[in-house]
Amino acid sequence: MVGAGQAGLAVSYELTARGIEHVVLERARIAQTWRGLWDSFRLVTPNWTMSLPGATYSGDDPEGFVPRDEIVQYLHRYASSFGAPVREGVGVDSLEPTPNGGFLLRTSAGDLQAASVVVSTGAYQRPHRPDVAAGFPPELLAIDAEEYRNPATLPPGKVLVVGSGQTGCQISEELHEADREVFLACGRAPWLPRRVDGRDIVTWLNETTFFDTPLSALPSPTARLGANLQVTGQRGGHDLHYRALQTMGVHLLGHLAGVEGHRAYFADDLADSVAFGDARYADIRKLLTEQLPAKGITAPQLADPAPFHADPPRELDLTGLGAVIFTSGFRPDYTRWIRFPAFDAMGFPLTDNGASTVVPGLFFCGVHFLRKRKSAVLFGVGEDAAIVAQSIARHRSHRHTAPANG
Repeated sequence: MVGAGQAGLAVSYELTARGIEHVVLERARIAQTWRGLWDSFRLVTPNWTMSLPGATYSGDDPEGFVPRDEIVQYLHRYASSFGAPVREGVGVDSLEPTPNGGFLLRTSAGDLQAASVVVSTGAYQRPHRPDVAAGFPPELLAIDAEEYRNPATLPPGKVLVVGSGQTGCQISEELHEADREVFLACGRAPWLPRRVDGRDIVTWLNETTFFDTPLSALPSPTARLGANLQVTGQRGGHDLHYRALQTMGVHLLGHLAGVEGHRAYFADDLADSVAFGDARYADIRKLLTEQLPAKGITAPQLADPAPFHADPPRELDLTGLGAVIFTSGFRPDYTRWIRFPAFDAMGFPLTDNGASTVVPGLFFCGVHFLRKRKSAVLFGVGEDAAIVAQSIARHRSHRHTAPANG
């Protein structure tokens, strides 16, 4: 197994419960992706979502939001609770076929062979930058979100944040609160209020089919790359969307359209992006209204969005800019190291219930929308992990009982 985040550990738990010998290879440390988030990061879903197989949340603040280091500690305790066979500091450079139909893993600790492999390297692997990003002056600090730690680590001056999903909004707010002048290049992202009628919006959504939405229900394959809900877990959780950011003083712009010399140019589409988010808000309001009463639950009342005034500048003088931070999403990175034609045109694995439909014995877990919307999140990955572990057990049984050739 490759990767010791929540997906890899959940599959390890299920394999251990079935008595299936395995090893988990982790290039750095357990929960490395969580460790790599910025210093002030807090869980964006409520604490009750820290619920992996055999370790459901048992704390006293289910609707709160723990800081980054507590998430890491939770995953460490989880791995220790069942003796997960994790080998930290072992990077996998390539996964290749062997002549006998198995797998060869070329690792930093030597070559390994396996009859089955589970790839659980995380939902967000390779930071994405728009093509026009290459035009920024070389002397201007330009980093991806995973390189950002806190406002003090950036050079002085204004900051341009490119990308307005959860991460872009949260970093923009933190920089603004640190008295930085912040410009946010916006795209299409859904939003919802943090709490409604005393409950977190994620808790409300969990009462519906929202998180069980299957991959097949998406309007197009590219919808898989859509932004996550604009919310934050900071200060007990609060609303954080375009209207909130505009009110606090963050400068909202259209999406980044080009860079020439020391000027950046932006599209005239901020109003369209806000309208997109409002349409998704209306979709969720309809979902809650339609599904909750059928379960005997009174649906919360979500008010109409407030009016939004969009008249942003179309260009920005980069003189005096301290940094550009790209938070414009991630792309799959499997094809860089997996030597099998097991992926679609966007680089996502071709699977059925986590099992590769191309390569027998190859499995995936923790992929965004692997089976459902919740496939990669803490409270959803366990469902997929159990299915993958059961499939591995069947695969092993088949290999052991298959008749010999000749």
